[in-house]
Amino acid sequence: MFTGIVEELGEVTAVENLGDSSRFTLRGPLVTGGAKHGDSIAVNGVCLTVVESADGEFTADVMAETLKRSSLGALAVGSPVNLERPMVADGRFGGHIVQGHVDGTGTILRRERSENWEVVTVGLPTGLARYVVEKGSITVDGVSLTVVDAADDHFTISLIPTTLALTTLGTKQPGDPVNLEVDVIAKYVERLLGAKESKENVQ
Repeated sequence: MFTGIVEELGEVTAVENLGDSSRFTLRGPLVTGGAKHGDSIAVNGVCLTVVESADGEFTADVMAETLKRSSLGALAVGSPVNLERPMVADGRFGGHIVQGHVDGTGTILRRERSENWEVVTVGLPTGLARYVVEKGSITVDGVSLTVVDAADDHFTISLIPTTLALTTLGTKQPGDPVNLEVDVIAKYVERLLGAKESKENVQ
């Protein structure tokens, strides 16, 4: 499990196309410290399994389903990426519950700059709007953020200087895709309420 607090701004150093999958090599000296085969690292919000790790870099295989559901397929050598290791049992819960299971991709629609922060509008794919609520949590490219306003086809987020400087969200431009993971608790609540309604209808 992750919390959406990005630890390091890494970089893609190699991409190998394997037909129905891809193998990425990524540089991240901090997150690879002590990393070994089988460990998990979130890359732009996508939980990937470490295949090899050495000299501040790690490789990970990305299956076709992940490439289809996320923006990882658009990464190229030199692309910056948000990196986070899973939370340890005695760690601080700084963000919210993040699984690293991307629900879909959104699109940066516009950026509004102010003196000390930016308000960013993100387009929502069909089917995710019901999970996005004002002042609720959402993960954007692996960053845990609070929703400012929510609509049927978009939402807004406010980015503080630290987020702008230390994550990929500081350089994303209108038209760029971003990975979205909605609050998993909302999905469980929806499922449970649906099961309850179905049971009541049968009775």
